[in-house]
Amino acid sequence: MKLYSISYNKIPATKRFRTMSDPKTKIVSFTAAVRQFLEKPYQGGSLNISWGYWQLVATRFLTVFFTLFIFPLDWKFYRSLLSLDFHFYHLLSLARYQPEWVPLSDQHGNPVLGAASFANWAIIVFVSVVLTLVWSLTDKKRQNLIAELEWTKTIVRYRLALVLIAYGVYQLFRLQIPYPSLSSLMTNYGDLYPWKIYYQTTAISPLYSSFLGSVEILAGLLILNRRTTTMGAGLVIGFLGNVAAVNGFYDAGELSLSTLIVLMAVFLFSFDVVRLYQLLILEKKALANRLVADYSASSLTKLRSAAKISIAVFTLLLLVSAASSQANGPYKYPSQQGLKNSFGLYEVKHFVFNNDTIPHSKSDTRRWQDVVFEQWSTISVKQNRPVIIDRSSAEKLQLKDIDRNYEFAGLSGRHFYHYELNATADTLLLTNKNRNHRNETFKLAIKRPTDRYIELSGTDQAGNRIHAVLERQDRKFMMYEGRRRAAKL
Repeated sequence: MKLYSISYNKIPATKRFRTMSDPKTKIVSFTAAVRQFLEKPYQGGSLNISWGYWQLVATRFLTVFFTLFIFPLDWKFYRSLLSLDFHFYHLLSLARYQPEWVPLSDQHGNPVLGAASFANWAIIVFVSVVLTLVWSLTDKKRQNLIAELEWTKTIVRYRLALVLIAYGVYQLFRLQIPYPSLSSLMTNYGDLYPWKIYYQTTAISPLYSSFLGSVEILAGLLILNRRTTTMGAGLVIGFLGNVAAVNGFYDAGELSLSTLIVLMAVFLFSFDVVRLYQLLILEKKALANRLVADYSASSLTKLRSAAKISIAVFTLLLLVSAASSQANGPYKYPSQQGLKNSFGLYEVKHFVFNNDTIPHSKSDTRRWQDVVFEQWSTISVKQNRPVIIDRSSAEKLQLKDIDRNYEFAGLSGRHFYHYELNATADTLLLTNKNRNHRNETFKLAIKRPTDRYIELSGTDQAGNRIHAVLERQDRKFMMYEGRRRAAKL
């Protein structure tokens, strides 16, 4: 201690001050400490290997690129984190985070489609190139970046596993693509957007939807385990590669996120491509990867445990919240129960508009052609009247039933109304669910002479008088009946 004091006092005061407070010195010291921490699991002969110039540049770029995508730099993420209420949708939003300096949807939830959805990628690539250049110019003596590359693989593994498990749970409990409503079945095929056709086609088999979710969860678990990462990454490339194509060619949205997931999987898979080619194609001996990280250091052990515990806790929260959402009905559909014993398709047998009886017509804009009462508080009316289509993907969580728009997003040909019953259940208050037609309302008295017939009479928002007699149709749908039992049309 005495020797240290003597040697320290021999340094001029001005130099001592500059040495302690010089920002450049602090940055160098901090950088050295970080590098020492990163290289600790990979100490030994592996850090003496010499890499080529472009291998160093590529590693720097990929490290910066994935770091910018994975670590939340967008302030909106922290706003969502502070308002977290453990609803499944909010947990999913955290899991699928990606920077959105350029919004990927408008205020109404309409997704940005095509090449425009990669605007944030352009920003990140530009920043990555600049930081890679700076890193290369300030770090010319490094022989390799094995430690940085291995840490990049680790954070990509954990990030990819998290989003795969989250979306797997989303599919497993059939929350993303709920079973088609009766109104959807009564909508002409040509009146559906491509993404809605794909969703409906997938949703008609609930077990298949759940199977797709289980595949995503399996892939996430395989990627979490370092020894099975390549197997999980290969599964993701085959499975999610198709999903990315669907999002792009069916205009389903989420193209940026699904492409990022596939790119992460390709990054992880690429480290064993040569070995797999050597073993499976050339049928020659392939050497295994002998680089094994040593996490015996206390700080590394704690960091690793914290990461695993965080993933486990988050997964448990996802499962509990998803099970709760499914038990209460898919949150994309309204939760309020509909009029008792009214579910079904009704033909409009008699229709009067302002004392003018209008016969059945597919061209008259005033005439209702058929009406569907859903199991929840929605009715849909087929009518030859223009509708401004809801172009959103209906992914956003809506707390009010009237705002839940999945049932009519991406389709035309029918008008959807949310209804409220009065205390005596003899009056329906209808409001058009489409935000573009929200001013359209009806106040209709309801009579049910038999279980087969419903009579509606009242006025719309403009004071026009409406009277309609509805007859329930005993129509069977092969989608409901299936091929495992006899059915008659």
